[in-house]
Amino acid sequence: MTDSIIGRRNSMRKQFDQIVVGGGVIGCSIAYQLSKRGYHVLLIESGTIGNGASCAAAGMLGAQAEFSSDSVLFDFARESRALFPELARELKEASGIDIELVQKGMLKLAYTQEQLNQLKKMAKFQENAGETAILLTEKAVLLKERKLAPDFLAGLFLPDDGHVSAPMLTSAFARAAQNHHAVLLEHTQVNEIIEQENGLKGVKTGNGSFYCDKLVMATGKDMTNWLPDDMAITPVKGECVSIRPDQPLIGSTIFSDGCYLVPKQDGRIIIGATSFPGITDPVVRVKSVEYLLTRAKQILPAIAYAQMENFWTGIRPQTEDGFPYIGEIPGKQGLYVAAGHYRNGILLSPMTGIMMADLIEGKAAEKYTRSFAVDRAQQAII
Repeated sequence: MTDSIIGRRNSMRKQFDQIVVGGGVIGCSIAYQLSKRGYHVLLIESGTIGNGASCAAAGMLGAQAEFSSDSVLFDFARESRALFPELARELKEASGIDIELVQKGMLKLAYTQEQLNQLKKMAKFQENAGETAILLTEKAVLLKERKLAPDFLAGLFLPDDGHVSAPMLTSAFARAAQNHHAVLLEHTQVNEIIEQENGLKGVKTGNGSFYCDKLVMATGKDMTNWLPDDMAITPVKGECVSIRPDQPLIGSTIFSDGCYLVPKQDGRIIIGATSFPGITDPVVRVKSVEYLLTRAKQILPAIAYAQMENFWTGIRPQTEDGFPYIGEIPGKQGLYVAAGHYRNGILLSPMTGIMMADLIEGKAAEKYTRSFAVDRAQQAII
């Protein structure tokens, strides 16, 4: 992505309508939505575009699989999921990149009576919310996914959930933003926010100062550096592995307790994910790989004969209440944040980009601005 900057740093414009800091899927989505609306946008990334949690994600669009009770976030997730079919076409046209959207549903498996009761409760909730959720017997599941080990009680099929390629989605947002005349600046660390008495002015970086009317911080796990002290984000380390069988083994994404299997368009299966709150080291541990492969083999025995392909880790940003921060920092006019999407950053990225662009234009939906406000905890006390 650096071709937009190399050789022109000394001559590039310093003034922008908005600067977005953070080149993950959230920052790239925001830059795309703003540039698509005709704004002159600068996207700054300390490393390379999509090199953090966005690259590590399995790309699931679990708008139903992730929720078992009603909430504003559930509504936001469903709205975001609904955007993906058109978004896939739009981004392919705007960037030339296929985000590899797969819509073959998700299966959540129950191995105990307690898990089955949870699936029944979840199915009822989803149906009452107007979504399709089909509780299947073991026999019905095995007719659909014949290579699963027949040792579970039942499965909940969510046909409208799916997945994309997380790296391709991030790259597509970035390239489409660039093609709408956004400027992408990689390998650039933001060191300071420039403020004057009359408000926000811009940022100081290792490559000089840049100026803007609105600044959006979307730096994922590093967001704590820019938030008020009582609004921290917890980093949660997750590890994944990928395998490549010599023939397709599953069609749907498979969920079970402590493990998921995501079959990708290119034949790989991504297996994830561990969860270690507060841990930020980039090391993939042997015990984690062993756990994921053992659990996956119990679910899908045929993976024992698959080729081992890769393993990696990513750091997911989590807020205390599980809702992302999307809004203006109180007392800092013109300074916005979009962070804390935890393991749903890919799913929520389209709506987050739209909401941030709407916020900047003063027309965001109130139910979301209140629920995702940076100071929502304080507002609830008042």
